[in-house]
Formats: sequence, structure tokens, C-alpha cells
Amino acid sequence: MMPLPESASTPAIDILIEAAVWAPESQLRPLVERAVAAAVAGAPAALADTTELSLLFTDDAYVKTLNRRYRGKDSATNVLSFPAPRSASKAFGPLLGDLVFAGETIAREAAADGLSLDDHLTHLVVHGLLHLLGYDHDDEDEAAMMEGLETAILKRLGIADPYGGGDG
Repeated sequence: MMPLPESASTPAIDILIEAAVWAPESQLRPLVERAVAAAVAGAPAALADTTELSLLFTDDAYVKTLNRRYRGKDSATNVLSFPAPRSASKAFGPLLGDLVFAGETIAREAAADGLSLDDHLTHLVVHGLLHLLGYDHDDEDEAAMMEGLETAILKRLGIADPYGGGDG
């Protein structure tokens, strides 16, 4: 697998690890940077030159609290995306938004689906970032577009189609 080229518009990445279920930042950062670079290269969106992205790696309990507060759902979920307000310009940034990851849920999903934790987390970083860029899956057409982008981005990274449409 060849490394992806650095993009001039790849966001600066801030990582905060709040739960012991996660690997140290020195292990998470390369995975996150690679997933973000691939998503930015694969999704048509204009980013400001100094765009920033924050990622919080936490536990199910905290994600459940956030999910209840902001989405009215009293359960943990794998990733929450909190887009920053858009400026008047057409470009995203300077703050793109926040992604929050639930460690136990992600580990459980990866094990249940027979996926490596790294591949599943990479998929969720891409998925969350696409939400920050305005993509959604609220209806069939939006879901088909977003899933198609995710599948293409993950294929560039050598990761199988998470939606079962092929082997990547």
C-alpha cells in the first residue's frame, strides 16, 4: 500500500484521548492523519488554508451523554460529528469541527464484524469527517452518495467496502 500524498488543504489535527480504552496518541495519530488526508482528497470540498479538526477519543459513557444531549438518543454510538458553523465563504474552516469516538462501541463493532480495530476506526474517521463536510445519510439518495464516497476513499487505503458491496 502506497502512502497518500500530503494535501496542502489537509486540516491541522488536534487529538485528545480521555479514556484508557484507546491506544496512545503516537499510535492513533498516523491512522487519523492518513484517514483525514484520504477523506479530504476523496471528497469534493473546499477547505480554508488553515483548517483545524479536533478528535476526542473517549468512552461509551461520555458519548452516551453527548448523544442524549445533542441528538435525544439515550445510547452510545460509535462516532459523533459536531460541525463548526460555516463562515460566509464557500470554504470550510478555519475550524472544521469535532469528532468524538466511543472506544467500547467501536471495539465491539469491529469484533462482531470480524474487522481489525484500525480498519474500523479508519472507516469511522472518514465517515465522521464526511459529516463535517456536509454529507449525510438521512434518506436513500444521501446515503448512497455518502456510502459511495466512503467506499471509494477506503478502497484507496486498501480497506474493504464496509457496506458489503465488494472486497475493497
